[in-house]
Amino acid sequence: MLHGTWNVLVKVSGDPMATFQRATLAATLVATPPVAVAWLWAGRPGLAPAAAGWCALSGFLEVTYLWLLAAAYRRGELSAVYPIARGSAPLLAVIAGLVLLHERLTGLQLVGVGLLLAGILAVTLSQARGRATVPALLTGVAIASYTAVDRIGVRLSTPWLYGWLLIVLMLAGISVSTWIAARLTAGRRPTVEQPSSGPVLSRAQATLIGIFMWGGYLLVLWALSLAPLSVVAPVRETAVVGVAIWGVWRLREREALPLKLSGAVATLAGVALLAL
Repeated sequence: MLHGTWNVLVKVSGDPMATFQRATLAATLVATPPVAVAWLWAGRPGLAPAAAGWCALSGFLEVTYLWLLAAAYRRGELSAVYPIARGSAPLLAVIAGLVLLHERLTGLQLVGVGLLLAGILAVTLSQARGRATVPALLTGVAIASYTAVDRIGVRLSTPWLYGWLLIVLMLAGISVSTWIAARLTAGRRPTVEQPSSGPVLSRAQATLIGIFMWGGYLLVLWALSLAPLSVVAPVRETAVVGVAIWGVWRLREREALPLKLSGAVATLAGVALLAL
């Protein structure tokens, strides 16, 4: 629920990367005081070097994920991008398990893989030009990568301490990468001024997005510390249908409506079967 909500807010914000930067700053400011109190209360626990290393790798992958997601949202509709990005992540995790780890699937899980493939294909075909398909699929690759990294790192540390460090590292990564992007594009001037694609984000909205982004992911880290990756990764994608319906209903994304909604439902059914 939290993940689907902040994705809707980011999509309508007008500038996804600026939104991510302000939201991550707000999340850092909100999270640091209670984490400091908890750290003192718990006897000042340390962070193992291995855990910090995995956290740094995850931070890099998550910054990459946000850039890819921002590119997909600038090019495509919420009701198409979200199911592709979220549905492809558990599918890629399954493929990696089959090919690299020689894992085996049950009959129901194989049906789930088929539904996932059908759902992603249907949503992809629902886009008029498909310009968002590649960044949306690459977003799924990034999601699968940082989730696997966090599955290792969070078990070497306390989830809330690992999560706080991840927020801080991501704030630094977003700030540096946006500065570099601004420098690289400084010499480019559009011939015609383009109107804003959405409303200006208020401080309260940025804070809400930040709390939803990182509160939701702290719940994911907690889940990863308790359950196998093969269960957590599919279950966290259950917002697929809700977000698709919101895009169709509130954002008026009505093009190829039956194909889009049937693809979102198939994607959700696929991830549910994979979690069995």
